[in-house]
Amino acid sequence: MEGHSDADVLCHAIGDALLGGSSSGDIGHLFPDTDKKYKDISSLILLKKINGIIKSKGYYIENIDSTILLEQPKVEKYIDDMRVKLAQTLEIEFDRISVKATTSEKMGFVGKKEGVAAYAVILLGR
Repeated sequence: MEGHSDADVLCHAIGDALLGGSSSGDIGHLFPDTDKKYKDISSLILLKKINGIIKSKGYYIENIDSTILLEQPKVEKYIDDMRVKLAQTLEIEFDRISVKATTSEKMGFVGKKEGVAAYAVILLGR
């Protein structure tokens, strides 16, 4: 995907869910695409910064449930690797992170292979 950062839609969805759950704004506000220092930055670095923000407010991650919507490529064989990287970045156990992938059955912009979407639901504790 093309984007200002590395365009990792899964990390962005998780980051926005973490920020929203802790009333800390959103990725676009904290890491604007008008700031050149975020050009081509790894979304894992942004997630690490977001994790620091929520921890500074007294929150911790109970679990993450996420879904990537895309037609191609098929990512099933990469899901455990994604979970490992997310767990390391967010400093939580592997089994607290769920990553699923699905298609939109050729409907909408995802189905027409014009883009990708991702959703994340986060349970935070304090």
